[in-house]
Amino acid sequence: MKDLIKNLKFAWKYAKGQEKSLAIVIITNILSIVSSIIVPILSAKIIIELTTNNYNRIIFVGLMIFLVETFNSISHYLINKYSTKMYREVLSKLGVELGENILKIKNECLDKHGSGVFIQRLTNDTSRLADVFNMFLSLITNLIRNIGILVAIFIVNKLVFIYVIVMLVILYCLEKIRTDKRNEDDKVYRKSQERVSGFIGELVRGARDIKMLNSEKDFIKELDKRIDDANYKDLIMKNRSYKYRLGIWCVSDMFSFLLIVVLVLLMKYELIVPAIALVLHNYANNVSYSVYLIGDILNYVKDFNLSSERIYEILNGDEFKKEQFGNKHINKIKGCFEFKNVSFSYDNKKILDNLCFKIKANETVAFVGKSGAGKTTIFNLLCKMYDVKEGVITIDGININDLDKDSIRSNITIISQNPYIFNMSIKDNLKLVKSNLTKKEMIDACKIACLDDFINELPNKYDTIIGEGGVNLSGGQKQRLAIARALIQKTEIILFDEATSALDNETQNKIQQAIDNMKNEYTILIIAHRLSTIKNSNRILYLDNGMIEAEGTHNQLIKKCKKYKDLYESEIIKENK
Repeated sequence: MKDLIKNLKFAWKYAKGQEKSLAIVIITNILSIVSSIIVPILSAKIIIELTTNNYNRIIFVGLMIFLVETFNSISHYLINKYSTKMYREVLSKLGVELGENILKIKNECLDKHGSGVFIQRLTNDTSRLADVFNMFLSLITNLIRNIGILVAIFIVNKLVFIYVIVMLVILYCLEKIRTDKRNEDDKVYRKSQERVSGFIGELVRGARDIKMLNSEKDFIKELDKRIDDANYKDLIMKNRSYKYRLGIWCVSDMFSFLLIVVLVLLMKYELIVPAIALVLHNYANNVSYSVYLIGDILNYVKDFNLSSERIYEILNGDEFKKEQFGNKHINKIKGCFEFKNVSFSYDNKKILDNLCFKIKANETVAFVGKSGAGKTTIFNLLCKMYDVKEGVITIDGININDLDKDSIRSNITIISQNPYIFNMSIKDNLKLVKSNLTKKEMIDACKIACLDDFINELPNKYDTIIGEGGVNLSGGQKQRLAIARALIQKTEIILFDEATSALDNETQNKIQQAIDNMKNEYTILIIAHRLSTIKNSNRILYLDNGMIEAEGTHNQLIKKCKKYKDLYESEIIKENK
């Protein structure tokens, strides 16, 4: 009960502003309760009047039933209308806040948990939580209605009232056992659903690679295996619930038969008249369904608590740790930064070891070295995608941990080998970083990124839809669009993470030209396997085992760093073959 109250308070903050809708739903529910108690009495009244042939009274009572039932229908319409409005508003607020919090989760947590965990909680769990007020009002309304019926039975005949109470207690105990078992099964089922959602997300994102690998059968086999596992767990949950319900139905039917026996005995000894017996029978049948209603309430309470816990874990839980930023804000950084004795490990494997270097504003610096040397890690730490555990990183002389998110992320852009492009038009992709983007700013950025000529050859030019992940663009075009995006964002530091490693020479030259167009105006850091693309950098840092082994210009490193020279010469040999 304590968890339920806490979770209801948690859910209520998303229903703020819906007080009017809630009041209308509550009032109409109360009036609906009254009408449902009156109808059985009026129905019995008709039967009594039928025995006296009082046709006028029969028509009058029939008219009363018509009016009450019409009012009941209008009440249900209002309840559905305003309940739906509440549900939509709560779901919208909850979904937005959960989405915002997912984007705040530390990358190591995102790496650890599959996407299915977040998809299920953002869709299924938010839906269950958003519907809490409507469901509870509906269930509690029906429960109050049945309490009203019990009061009516007590007034009419106390012996039947005692019988009905005993029946309800026994049926409730059986229903409680059923809901407890179902809740245990539901936890297992939701975990299996997360595995299915996560795999479907990977299958859609990796569809092209799956086709190229000719692995459709293997992936479909794995999908079938996961879906079958989830369906099997769902089947276990439902079959167990159905078995318990079958037993409860049989017990309920037995009580209904015994009630008829009790009513017959009461009529035999003239303790009640047949019309009252009919009313009591109708009331008792109605109230017996309240046990299933209580079961539904128990089911929903457990579902609601479970969904609340799963959402709360993302919003405020310890399992999904959020990114931490400082409070110091800089609107526009100069673009110089420094790594001071920085060490970093992934899963206890040391990647950077007491790393020290300094970059000046508007300098173009390249990082080279073997795979695993720590180049990409430097970029991730600089963007605060991961937290520095040892040492200090400063931007414009300020500790990165003291800066707020906007000071870092609004001033640094990473352009990766395969940047993510959204399923929108080219213009809308660019407007993501600046909603009030002007046409001139857009065209100027695309010209610097060597993309404007290509766009103008498209049928719809800047309004061309480019598909999910930029599927309709080549690798080089996606990277140039990402460069244009960075230029529009006007970040002072631009990071190129192996942006030309998988491109042909012509495309590479265009990317190189785009980078050259930005030199001396931005702080540019480049990770490159193709050393020919970084020859003109102001400085090149050669990394090995998480440390800087040598630094200097291209010509200086050729003379003093054998490993760099060997890399460069092996590249020339490959290009000449």
